Amino acid sequence: MTETPAGGPLRPATRLRLLDELYRHPATSRAELVRLTGLSRATVSAAIDELERSGLVGEHEGADDARPRNSGRPPILLSLVPDAAFAVGLDFGHTHIRVAICDLAGQAVVDKWALVDVDHAPVDSLDLAHDLVREALGTAGIAEERLLGIGMGVAAPINKLTGELEAEAILPGWHQLNPALEMERRLGMPVRVENDANVGALGEHAFGAARGFDQVMYVRLSAGIGAGLILNGSLYQGAVGTAGEIGHSLVDPAGEICRCGNRGCLETIASPVALAALLTRSTGSPVSVQRLLELVDENDRGARRAVADAGEAVGTALSRMVNLLNPEVVVVGGELATAGPVVLDPLRTAIERYSLATASSAVQVTMGTLGDRAEVLGAAGLILAGSPEALARRIGAC
Repeated sequence: MTETPAGGPLRPATRLRLLDELYRHPATSRAELVRLTGLSRATVSAAIDELERSGLVGEHEGADDARPRNSGRPPILLSLVPDAAFAVGLDFGHTHIRVAICDLAGQAVVDKWALVDVDHAPVDSLDLAHDLVREALGTAGIAEERLLGIGMGVAAPINKLTGELEAEAILPGWHQLNPALEMERRLGMPVRVENDANVGALGEHAFGAARGFDQVMYVRLSAGIGAGLILNGSLYQGAVGTAGEIGHSLVDPAGEICRCGNRGCLETIASPVALAALLTRSTGSPVSVQRLLELVDENDRGARRAVADAGEAVGTALSRMVNLLNPEVVVVGGELATAGPVVLDPLRTAIERYSLATASSAVQVTMGTLGDRAEVLGAAGLILAGSPEALARRIGAC
């Protein structure tokens, strides 16, 4: 039981429950908190008063367009105070490192990035990440007690049992490296690490297109193709952390050898890198991924056909996951997502065609709203997800 006795002190579990609801449902009224938590109105009122005095929760008016006409004053809503705590997000792409310091609302107060050959230079990349984080913290001027930790996304599978990268064929220099321990040693702060598709899923779930959904598939169409899974509101990693590696599912038994060592993986026909190589062969001129996307914008028939075919192939692969997992929403992100309807329409059509009717009719297929910020915000979200517990402990220590 988490209720507060009449006139008695608040139970720690009561504070935590309300902080957790306000993190997951910002801009919530007192009446809605009563419904969400099952606590009494008196308990919610007493707890919110304490949290406001502690500087963790603030009141604000609801938007005028969210209330009926002639209904009087806008409703008073409650949210966590954004600058009550912060987290650092680190995004290690194949050719860049990005760092963002985010508040509790997922807003980046500092956002920095640098180009680097991450794939082949792990030590240099980790050292550069250290410098970027220190520079960002200096720019933000955040008190140490308000910094919760560092979340880190990397473009490779991570063994959740050991913390090591399973990247022998994907990031050769990083294989069996423990990136969290390496960054903790450099920065002296706690670090959590996930693969890029997982942090992208967390970003869109906490701050983007998947907010409010509990069953989410996020598919990242970049140099690699991966899916991040949010099931029953929580990140699903599988037994050792490789759940969602859809890019290495078989689509053509006689296809090309994939970088993972298997033949005919989805990545070999549908990744932006594979599509750029296809156009290079067909045109006889070098085509980069950036040029591929420019050609799509220029209505080049060959580029649009290649991207549309890739969308259909990804949608066909996702249709199996839609049948198995029955998600509410599929969010599409990564470089190839910038092709918009050219990739999204055939992807959606393939899911509708090859999934069970009941499963396909229940799922929305949409573009991500965070763009290239999904991974860095999701990396920060790894840490921010624990902010209710951290804030509750802060009150208990007072």
